Amino acid sequence: MDKEGSQDIAAEIFAQEDPIFRNKSLVEVEHVPSPERIVGRDDEIRALSTELRSAVNGDSPENVILYGETGTGKSLVAKHVAKAAKSNAGDVRIGTVYVDCSTDDTETQAISTIARTLNDESETDIRVPETGLAKAAYYTRLYTILDKLYDVVIIILDEADMHPDDQILMSLSRAVETGKTGCRIGLIAISNKVRWAEDLNDRVKSSLQPRELNFHSYDANQLRAILGHRRDAFREGVLSDDVIPLCAAYAAQDHGDARQAIDVLRNAGMLAQRDGSDTVTRDHVEDAKMEAEKDRFRDLIGGLTVQKKLVLSAVTALHKGTDDDEFSMAQIIETYTKLCEATGTSTRSDRRVRDFVRRLAFLDILELRKQNLGRAGGITIYARLQPDHDLDIVHQTAMDDDQFVVGGAESENASLDSF
Repeated sequence: MDKEGSQDIAAEIFAQEDPIFRNKSLVEVEHVPSPERIVGRDDEIRALSTELRSAVNGDSPENVILYGETGTGKSLVAKHVAKAAKSNAGDVRIGTVYVDCSTDDTETQAISTIARTLNDESETDIRVPETGLAKAAYYTRLYTILDKLYDVVIIILDEADMHPDDQILMSLSRAVETGKTGCRIGLIAISNKVRWAEDLNDRVKSSLQPRELNFHSYDANQLRAILGHRRDAFREGVLSDDVIPLCAAYAAQDHGDARQAIDVLRNAGMLAQRDGSDTVTRDHVEDAKMEAEKDRFRDLIGGLTVQKKLVLSAVTALHKGTDDDEFSMAQIIETYTKLCEATGTSTRSDRRVRDFVRRLAFLDILELRKQNLGRAGGITIYARLQPDHDLDIVHQTAMDDDQFVVGGAESENASLDSF
């Protein structure tokens, strides 16, 4: 009876019409809108299309680096222009492939993904396993696939700065020159780091010879227009009048991040759905913004080791417990040591802690400053949380790790309050 009752409850819920969303996919971050829904990026589309124009004639497209803050439309524009090039190519066989380098974060993984995406085994008789081959073998199969199926390929490497070296850029940009393939290859490398292109190896720069396009942050009006184009994700009358302006305003205040704006709008709808509300209100938006910030930081620091999280927690604990704006390495090490004792975690050497701090700075979580104190004091490094980050959210997220709970003791979230 209980089993049948449970089945009836589930069936009843599944049969209900969604009271909030009409087409939820429109507010998924991964959704690529139709061209008329792309807002505020006409100049960038025109510039990138100009660099890739030769591809539709079967010639080599330019290599391009797109850079700018997260959520400024870089990936969206790259996908749109690559798709348009393929659609307008006539008899020229153009292949396009998108690689997320934050997931495929090694050269071998990235080349495997490119080869598998572009392959058509029924035409090439080439099998490309997801794993198990040496890097050179993946390259060999990729180049054979290109020669059999394509005249030109456009490869989008999103978050290209996540690769520890630039070898993939070197290899792909020189493939035709070195006789590895006759297929023309155009690379679109995307980075959130404005100075990433400047830090590329000189040999890579020489081989790549990239054009650079900077994507500026969206303003509040553009963000409102972007969200307005996705209003039909919701049922008629569900959104209160201030929801879209508020989502846009929050995102504009932070980084002009369209992804953040869309994320908050979608989550506000989901919160309204869970509340059993008929409308999405300002309160839902405010709660969704807080959840989006937490999710963003969980994604950012979720893969950090326990030791790195403890070092980050030491910095946030110092921010919460003092009036200082930045902290010396000695202060961080002292607080880190106390946190290790509180959580039952073994400490690392001072040198390793300094390495952890530098790594957190590389990830744009911390901000570093060096000060030369002269012969007596030497060089002192000061660190602080990046000003754009919410201290309470970072502090809470950094300590949200099962390994911080030691047999029967209180959660170390509680022990942090004493610092």
